[in-house]
This record gives sequence, structure tokens and C-alpha cells, in this order.
Amino acid sequence: MDALDQQLIAELRHNARASIAELAARLKVSRGTVTNRIAKLERDGMIVGYTVKLRPEATPDEIHAWTGIAVEGNQQLVIRALLGEPGIAALHDTNGRWDLLADLRVGNLQELAAALERIRRIKGISATETSIHLQSYRG
Repeated sequence: MDALDQQLIAELRHNARASIAELAARLKVSRGTVTNRIAKLERDGMIVGYTVKLRPEATPDEIHAWTGIAVEGNQQLVIRALLGEPGIAALHDTNGRWDLLADLRVGNLQELAAALERIRRIKGISATETSIHLQSYRG
């Protein structure tokens, strides 16, 4: 995946119903380029489907986890790569032990394992630590 693929995935994550023309305009490329890139990402298994965003309470069986990420080198390149990861619902810049905190949302443990493996392979990531959300308490 190159930077354009990552930007395209980020746009689709923001609005999977965006038209090819909208995506092409936002990415400043031709409609044919967008169509070909989407087809390749689907063929390569990077895009495995399109979905609807629901309130957290609407998906109680979804696995929700947080991954702390240590970055060596260019953090912006790592951020761009992470924004292309389908398992990441949100990405946060933090202080403290971890440089970034990824909010992961996946359907099952196999999907979590696959997402974590893809994340660990991103150049510039030196360490990760993942915690699975078990329960929330409200005061």
C-alpha cells in the first residue's frame, strides 16, 4: 500500500458511501484511478467489506481494544499507515509511555489478531501493547 491507498482508505472509513467522483476530487486523482485502486484493495483483501457505523451500545459483541504504539522515526508516515488500517476506529496522539493510542474495533479475536499483526509490520513502529475493553463503569 502506498500513500494514495492509505488516503483512499481513510476517506472510505470516513464515508464508505462517498461516490467515486467525490473520492477522486478529494484525492486529486482521476475517477479511473480511484476505481482501480478500490478494486485492487478489495482483490488484495485489504478492503474486506463496507459497513455502517453504529453507536457502541448497538454492537455489544464487537471486540473493542486499545493499542499503545511506540514510534521510531517519522511519526507522520506511521500515522498515515495506521489510518489505512481497517481495524482502527480512531487514532490519538498521546504523551507518556506511548506515542499513539489506537482505538480498535473488530468482530472477533481472529480479526483482532490479524489487525495487530498488520500494525506491528508497519515500518517505524518499535513496540505495541494492547488491552481489551472488558466493561465500562459510569459514575
